[in-house]
Amino acid sequence: MTVVLLLAIGVLTGLTTVLFGFGGGFATVPAVLWADAAAGPAASTVAVATSSLVMVVNAAVATAATPKSMLTGLRQRLPLLALLGAGGLAGAAAATFAPPGLIRWGFVLYLAATLVDVLVRPGFLSPAHDGPAGDQAVAVPASLGMPIGSLASFLGVGGSVLTVPLLRRSGLPMAAATALANPLTLCISAPACALFLTTAPAAGDTVDTGALLLAAGSVDLGAVALLLLGAVPVVVLLRRRPPRIADRLHARGYVALLALVLTAMLLRLRTG
Repeated sequence: MTVVLLLAIGVLTGLTTVLFGFGGGFATVPAVLWADAAAGPAASTVAVATSSLVMVVNAAVATAATPKSMLTGLRQRLPLLALLGAGGLAGAAAATFAPPGLIRWGFVLYLAATLVDVLVRPGFLSPAHDGPAGDQAVAVPASLGMPIGSLASFLGVGGSVLTVPLLRRSGLPMAAATALANPLTLCISAPACALFLTTAPAAGDTVDTGALLLAAGSVDLGAVALLLLGAVPVVVLLRRRPPRIADRLHARGYVALLALVLTAMLLRLRTG
């Protein structure tokens, strides 16, 4: 049952990587929390760490398949990319020592706040204009790099829940905003993943490695393998043959997915 669930969640993460720029964190964190619940108090750290490796691979594959013309603006945003990476490293270090409840409820609050933001504030469901991504497309202030990276890696998500709305409100269509979110996710997740692979949870939260499929640091490599087995083929297929989705429908789908994951996490916390 666990294998089937992780493969199915992997397929979902592939879809969300391409369609919404998520990289998989929103789906993998709840799934790994469930699959590795027997790991004890460290299950939250394991979920975040495992999610980081899944996101690195998914975001890298998606970025490699993105048209280079769409990525041109990133060359002018090196300070932002560096600060996202530094924030990712800081957030991962904090997650290693954080109480499990803080990560779980932080994840829920993060989703809830974003859901309210995209529904209430103007500029997300209906963009300012429908132009193509240009040289100035990466409209995320460098000053936000550190906080976005820290929060995202601490909670095991790629940061796209913050970067996609920012890019969207700068006037980009959803297709461009979600595509640009992948390289930004990669900048956050790569240093965080390196730390998680070499660092076990804090002494008080020692992982019951017998409860994991295969452990490396705080990462469940067995879960990663199953998740990527489902995700990578989907990412490759959809990047080669991207679906044509009306922009407003695409934005509504993003909101619906946030609501779905938030509901799943609340149910998990209620029953767990």
